[in-house]
Amino acid sequence: MMTIRTLLLASAALAGLSGAATAENVLKWGANRDIGSLDPYSYGDSFTINVLNHVYEGLVRYNEDLQIEPALAESWEILDDQVTWRFKLRDGVTFHNGNAFTAEDVVASLERVSHETSPLKGNLPAYVSSEMVDDRTVDITLNGTYPLLLNDLTNIHIFDKDWMVENGAELPTDIGSGVEGYATYNANGTGPFIVESRQPDAKTVFVVNPDWWDEPQHNLDRIELTPVTSAATRVAALLSGEINFTNDAPVQDLPRLEAAPNVEVLEGVDLRTVMIGFPFRDTLVSGEPNPFKDKAVREALYKAIDLDLIHQRVMRGKSRIAGATVAPPIPGYAEELDTLPGYDPDASKALLQEAGVPEGFSFEFNCLSDGLVNEEQFCQAIASMWSRIGLAPQLDVAPRAVQTPKRTNGKTDVYTLGWATLPMLDAYSPLLQIFHSKEGNSGVFNWGGWSYPELDALIQEAGQELDVETRLGLETQALQIVKDEMLMIPLHQQPMAWAVTDDVTDMPLFPDNKPRLWFAQVGGES
Repeated sequence: MMTIRTLLLASAALAGLSGAATAENVLKWGANRDIGSLDPYSYGDSFTINVLNHVYEGLVRYNEDLQIEPALAESWEILDDQVTWRFKLRDGVTFHNGNAFTAEDVVASLERVSHETSPLKGNLPAYVSSEMVDDRTVDITLNGTYPLLLNDLTNIHIFDKDWMVENGAELPTDIGSGVEGYATYNANGTGPFIVESRQPDAKTVFVVNPDWWDEPQHNLDRIELTPVTSAATRVAALLSGEINFTNDAPVQDLPRLEAAPNVEVLEGVDLRTVMIGFPFRDTLVSGEPNPFKDKAVREALYKAIDLDLIHQRVMRGKSRIAGATVAPPIPGYAEELDTLPGYDPDASKALLQEAGVPEGFSFEFNCLSDGLVNEEQFCQAIASMWSRIGLAPQLDVAPRAVQTPKRTNGKTDVYTLGWATLPMLDAYSPLLQIFHSKEGNSGVFNWGGWSYPELDALIQEAGQELDVETRLGLETQALQIVKDEMLMIPLHQQPMAWAVTDDVTDMPLFPDNKPRLWFAQVGGES
């Protein structure tokens, strides 16, 4: 249902599109939603972090082949104690305000992101402390041997310490809890683009950084990020040329876009696995006793989902049905775990009856209107399938900004979650962040509140194992427990579809579904 607020935001977006600047090479990016903040530490949201990768940078980064390479750090080594990593920093780098990049900035940034109030502290699970050796050298101390620090650091953005102090931005913000600050609406990084202006829910404009330390492979003067939440409006804007790039081409409209003479569709399967999670607390939001603590009930809901129907009807055959909680390209994936229980609503009814779940049992099913690909549609389909086995799910669909506090504060029951193992690109990422008990930097996204000591021990052992094959074997054992206990129901790896108009001459499609526009090219005037 379209509300007055929706109409106003759509009008603002279209007004912003029609009023595009006349810089020589403009990439007009129509996204399905806005970023949550200009503070990359404000929430563990991969879209926001990805967009801000154009403004802020880490010590290391992924290259075009998703291999780790130097960024703000030129080199690194592990010292003799095996828990201290020494990073040599790049010389001659400046922040967008002209301040020089030094080791002080790295230490201050790591303290900020690992602060107890940081929503992103789980992205540095082994971090203990950092120390400035000299202006160009930083030592990072971990809580033990840990093989994945570089993977973690790819998305830990470095702030300017002086800028933070001057603007009272030393502490992280948390958009999930409504905590804002100067960094929510202002940015100062070292990256290839500078934030020129921002109107939340309308438009964010980035201009090229002429003093970027790296050699640009793009030819962009300007990026205009406009949230266009309506799929139909996004398609119309692309066909008319009001936008020339979207990283979310609706799967139901791909045939129409492919037939358009001025549009090219770029397709793949995302690394992101879409899952359904359950609460393990004693009572539901309604106050009723929680039946989802019983594995048989979770199994009943799993068997009631026709995954093939969702794949064919909702995802238009573009997704990959998943039996495991990590995608095949991710280290730690095991083919023997990628199996399905089979669609069997009669078995579901029997399991519910044996578990004593009454006919018409009601619970909340929390979904996002601006989250995963076709999320609202597949949530509606699943709710209907659960209704057919005698349950009464109450579908709660709302934007991320509304739903996130409910999820993080235990104010909902069953929920959706998509996880792409970013930035780690390893099964250890969901194991630590989702499936480990919630304690310290672990279990940050364990919204269900489960706790399995045997699982925690395997995850912790994997996090300290330097031998790759041994570590992956431990991760597979941990994922076996996740599967056996049905902690979450994997649905699919979602389709990845980008689209560009013919004035975009180069737009590499990355398997992690993250646009890296410092590789993009547009041809001629906008």
